[in-house]
Amino acid sequence: MLRFFTAGESHGPALVGILEGLPAGLAVDFDFINNELARRQKGYGRGGRMKIEQDKIKILSGIRHQKTLGSPVAFEIANLDWENWKNIMNIEGAGPNPQTEEEKKKAIPSTAPRPGHADLAGAIKYNQFDIRNVLERASARETAARTACGGFAKLFLQEFGIRITSHVIDIGGERLPEGSRPAFDLLAQKAETSPVRAIDSALEKRMMAKIDQAIQSKDTVGGVFEVIATGVPVGLGSYVHWDRKLDGQLTAAVMSIHSVKGVEIGAGFRQAAMFGSQVHDQIYYDAKKPAERKRTKYFYRQTNNAGGLEGGVTNGEDIVIRGCCKPLSTLMQPLKTVDIKTKEPKEAIVERSDVCVVPTYGIVAEAMVAFILASAFLEKFGGDNMDEIEKHYQTYLESVF
Repeated sequence: MLRFFTAGESHGPALVGILEGLPAGLAVDFDFINNELARRQKGYGRGGRMKIEQDKIKILSGIRHQKTLGSPVAFEIANLDWENWKNIMNIEGAGPNPQTEEEKKKAIPSTAPRPGHADLAGAIKYNQFDIRNVLERASARETAARTACGGFAKLFLQEFGIRITSHVIDIGGERLPEGSRPAFDLLAQKAETSPVRAIDSALEKRMMAKIDQAIQSKDTVGGVFEVIATGVPVGLGSYVHWDRKLDGQLTAAVMSIHSVKGVEIGAGFRQAAMFGSQVHDQIYYDAKKPAERKRTKYFYRQTNNAGGLEGGVTNGEDIVIRGCCKPLSTLMQPLKTVDIKTKEPKEAIVERSDVCVVPTYGIVAEAMVAFILASAFLEKFGGDNMDEIEKHYQTYLESVF
């Protein structure tokens, strides 16, 4: 069983992650994981925090000589901004210990919850009268630790030819037309060179203009990202119980990302306006041996409206999953709210924030999809070390009819 936990506050000393269930003998490329963290920090419309942080992973346990041991992998990612907050977020002191005028402002309790954020619900749930005690953990800064966990999952999946990428298909209504997605390698290449991870240069300019408009009006803007996983074998997940359906696990994982308010797989909600004859991916059979698939026989489709999943089980086509991000809840021109202490009308608190995070959350979603697929792969082809899992996988491929 593969699982992970994260800990840490946005302005605390560090983020911490524990990843349990990785088999022994997985080669760990630390540069790859640090590059994943760097990818998460990029994107047009990011805020000032990304100019401070330079996320790097520090391994604490579970790896020796750059290979996993089979024991839990523990790591930390330092928060460089901690230096600017340690007198406010001090752990051992009885309360804030501001030393400067700037710190005195930071030490004032936050009592004006932001509409759309966890501020109010969290303050009521945990009986907090300083919203900072909520927002520090509810912050999307936590996704850095998720991205690192996903980096390990990606390294595992790559050993079996499974690759994952993402791109942005919509920002503020500027949308990529349906059917415009190129082959996986070209898509990945184009997305990596775009500041908004768009695969069309004209669309990229319109998306950036939409973000500029939000910046000028002190507003925020959302959109839609798409994650694609290729090389996924038939048979991950199961139809036998609701909680084993892989499409349910994938959508839950993507929905858990901050600000994501909708998830769809394949043709998704478009299918509601289509007839069944237009939706379902007809099945064909090729007895030849495609070298890239390493199989003697193969069922395939010419369309992929199902997004690579049928009945909660992977069908061998690419996994295609989209997430819809709402505009961020911190506005530089704050919305109306109510002070939780005085109960009087007030403007919502303003925290340093981004204007658009859709490209960033595509990277985080890659990590979450990688984690779920790696977990399902281990469940299907389980073993305690990489050699054992490889043997199980090859035996399965040889048996596919």
